[in-house]
Amino acid sequence: MVSYRRIFIKSAYCLLLCLLASAFLLAQEPIPIWPENSPRKVQKVTVKPYVAESSDVAIIVCPGGSYFWLDMETEGDGVAKWLQSNGISAFVLKYRVAGFSAFFWNHRSKKHGNQYPDMLNDAQQAIKWVRNHAKEYHIDPNKVGIMGFSAGGHLSMSTICYSSKDERPSFAAPIYPVVTMNPPYVHKRSRRALLSERRQNDQVMRDSLSLELHVPADCPPVFLVNCVDDPIVEYHNSMLLDSALTAKNIKHKYIQYKTGGHGFGASDEKGSDEARVWRDEFLAWLKEIKIF
Repeated sequence: MVSYRRIFIKSAYCLLLCLLASAFLLAQEPIPIWPENSPRKVQKVTVKPYVAESSDVAIIVCPGGSYFWLDMETEGDGVAKWLQSNGISAFVLKYRVAGFSAFFWNHRSKKHGNQYPDMLNDAQQAIKWVRNHAKEYHIDPNKVGIMGFSAGGHLSMSTICYSSKDERPSFAAPIYPVVTMNPPYVHKRSRRALLSERRQNDQVMRDSLSLELHVPADCPPVFLVNCVDDPIVEYHNSMLLDSALTAKNIKHKYIQYKTGGHGFGASDEKGSDEARVWRDEFLAWLKEIKIF
């Protein structure tokens, strides 16, 4: 005789497991990516996974914030949730930044604090960490990209310009990025945070970290977006990068919108109707380059 009570209990148990699994996938806690024996300050560097089950593509998300702070809401978790909802696993990177104290008190003129190459080291480590855990998250290690916003856009491209091949992403998407460290288009606040008060006037350092001067010949595909009315990062930054990519015959797509401003991430409210289309363009581009 069939035990309906037993069937009901089994069904309820399975449903509970599914709900718990879904909750785990949707809201995992941030995970430290540096070894446990690393210095204390790097133990605060984490990735927060937003895992999608429907594809093997992963994107590391680098929020912006002028290298002084991080916009974890709009350009971090908000972007990751959008990617996840479209079948792409996302890992929000909380990388080292100069911090509010450096913004107000300029203490790094005497003390080291967080400055280049700390941010780049964190992004490189995140790429290696995701690839090392690819099997666990059902990710193809050859489909690990990076997306960054504003200063995070500079960081995302830096992983291509200043990394060995095993530390490079499979593709990059700098969105309204900081690009150059030189006048007349430099975003001075980002330069100060990245280089520190002591090194920001060093011309060698400025040239060394101006992305338009360091695009490698074997650069992976790049998706680039910005807006002409950007009030924070002068729009010619992206034009410099586009020109450098074009000169090296790098596969890339550059979209320049007239309106949208800065800091809209993947928001449905911020920016403009025109600029918010970048999300659809990006998903279509992933299919064009046969990643997604």
